[in-house]
Parts: sequence; C-alpha cells; structure tokens
Amino acid sequence: MLKKEAREITGGLSKPSKMPGPAHNLPAVACKTGAKLVQIPGSVCAGCYALKGRYRFTNVQQALQRRLAALEDPRWVDAMTTLISGQDWFRWHDSGDIQSMKHLENIFLVCKRTSKTRHWMPTREAQFLKNLDPATIPSNLIIRMSSHMIDSGPVKFWPWTSTVTSQEGRTCPAPDQGNECGSCRQCWDRSTPNVCYGKH
Repeated sequence: MLKKEAREITGGLSKPSKMPGPAHNLPAVACKTGAKLVQIPGSVCAGCYALKGRYRFTNVQQALQRRLAALEDPRWVDAMTTLISGQDWFRWHDSGDIQSMKHLENIFLVCKRTSKTRHWMPTREAQFLKNLDPATIPSNLIIRMSSHMIDSGPVKFWPWTSTVTSQEGRTCPAPDQGNECGSCRQCWDRSTPNVCYGKH
C-alpha cells in the first residue's frame, strides 16, 4: 500500500513536537473515561490540553474526526502498518484513547507488523486492561495505565503505569529540556514501572 493511500484511509499521523517520532491521535471528546474525568476537579483530565489551544482549530478537529471514523475501515491495520513502518519510536494517542477491545486488538496487529518500532500507549481505559494478560501484549509495545487523579499513586493491577504530581518527585525530564523528550525514552521502557509527570 502506498503511503498516500494509507494517509487517506487513516487520516494520517500527528507529529507532536516534543516526541522522537510520530503519533496517532483521536478526539479527546471521544474518550470513554476521560470524558467523565474532565468534569471532576483534581483529576488528570480536568483542564485537558487536548480540549484547548490548537486542538480547537477547525482543521485539527476535522483531522481528529477523520481518524476516529477510520477505525471502522477494514483497511486500517494495513494502512497504519504502512505509515509506521520505518519509524524507531511511536506514540499511540497524544490525544484520545482506546475506543473498544477491537480497536486495541487492531493496535496489537499493527505493533506485530512493525516489530522494529518501539510503541508506547498511555491509557485511562482500565476496562480494556483488567482482563488482559500483559504477557499477551506485543513485546515492542508498552501500555501504561494512567492514574485518574493528580497526586495519587500508581494503579496496582497493571505492571506499567504513569502518574501526575503537583509536588516533588516527577521523573519526566521534559520540563527541564525545552518540553521535549530529548534523549529520554523511559515512557517506552518496560524496565521503568512508573513514569511520574509534573502537573501542567
């Protein structure tokens, strides 16, 4: 499949400036859990960055909606594989989240077909992980279960997590290096059980 056709099918990839590679994003309003958390003060989703700033631009919203609709296209796995092949690092959902178990299974297929790419996916959708054996996840993918509330500890049921703190103790170095990942890859690293981000 040609990359032009793949972009037309999937809605293309996003290019977060802080990341070492491209990403795939969906509308934040489509988050199953995040759409509820955004209404709760003190939650990580309150004041969601993907509901303001450039994410509100009409062209960005249209692109996000195209990507959401594309999940139902039977060619999605092949198209995403075409777009991601050759990338060293990839992030799933710099906005948005897992939509269904079928969506997650399709992501697994893409990861298996892009075995030379390291994939990272943060999520708040615990319902899709609680009955999932971490050993069945493709070895080049790490799924980090994100805690819902600021200053709460990591969830206990999943081996790879992320948290947000308003105090001392963040482990993400991005705020100290131009808000970029730089050489850090701990989000993609299975030997790092928890990544702690500073509240922003």
